[in-house]
Amino acid sequence: MTTRHTLADFDYDLPAELIAQAPASDRRGSRLLYVAPDRLDDLRFPDLPSLLERGDLIVFNDTRVINARVRGRKPTGGAVEMLIERITGPATALVHLKVSHPPRIGGTIDLADGALATVEARDGRFFALRFDGIDELDRWLERHGEVPLPPYITHAPDASDAERYQTVYARHRGAVAAPTAGLHFDPPMLDALARLGVEQAYVTLHVGAGTFQPVQANTLAEHRMHAERYAIPASTVDAVAAARRRGGRVIAVGTTSLRALEASADEGGAIAAGEAQTSLFITPGYRFRVVDRLLTNFHLPKSTLLMLVSAFAGFERIRHAYGHAIERRYRFMSYGDAMLLERASD
Repeated sequence: MTTRHTLADFDYDLPAELIAQAPASDRRGSRLLYVAPDRLDDLRFPDLPSLLERGDLIVFNDTRVINARVRGRKPTGGAVEMLIERITGPATALVHLKVSHPPRIGGTIDLADGALATVEARDGRFFALRFDGIDELDRWLERHGEVPLPPYITHAPDASDAERYQTVYARHRGAVAAPTAGLHFDPPMLDALARLGVEQAYVTLHVGAGTFQPVQANTLAEHRMHAERYAIPASTVDAVAAARRRGGRVIAVGTTSLRALEASADEGGAIAAGEAQTSLFITPGYRFRVVDRLLTNFHLPKSTLLMLVSAFAGFERIRHAYGHAIERRYRFMSYGDAMLLERASD
């Protein structure tokens, strides 16, 4: 019998001091909670290879975070903070605006280096802006934007964040939040997995700022997930098919990798190469078609990501694992510790 969950079912008490404000001293320095059907194992991240086998396939999200936070002023002098949600052209973007009185269509925002942003349209919480006085928005952001640290990290971004809030394999620019499960990997870890015979493949899902938007609807079916762009290369389609043929397991590094794989799959679990958009909202009761194991960090109460991991590993098992992690003082969120989840049996 399927239980109908409400938003309150995904609430829990998270001590503020457990929200990591800085990464571990080195990328592999975090802890790793292994969540199996019949046990919880407290490990260190360097133990990950011991949980994998030759022939397994591990899938990473190779999106690259852009300097998506920009500060400016209205002509009246009021401060404006914008968070780029998506670059839509050489000098256009969809953005969130943090401002006392949002500008109307045609309104302008003064930016660094003489640049000017003009509001061309509004769609719900997004503003469509045109940027004038710049060469190319992507390059302008590199010079004048800030690392878009999540709202629960309270310090201003510095040079350390520019390095550590980015995976070592980041390639394709477009994310406004890091695929944080991948932050634990460094080149020696990737080499160790390769020597073990664990195959590696990549998808690209550009994480949007909507990943931090709270769920407002008490009934989960009423929540509308934000859309994110993803791309799956033919080489990854081939790698997943080959892993299936040899009996290997597909391990997604992060909820973003999982969502891209699952969104592209047909009923039989075959994934398709190409680019698309997904607003897939995974809650308990979802039938997973591709991913066998999930490496992820710990997520906020009442978040869509907590709902996803509860669907993947089982609602009660995740409740127990999170209680264990809080008791054992694991570090939560983007700069925190990791967990490896086994998929619950259907």
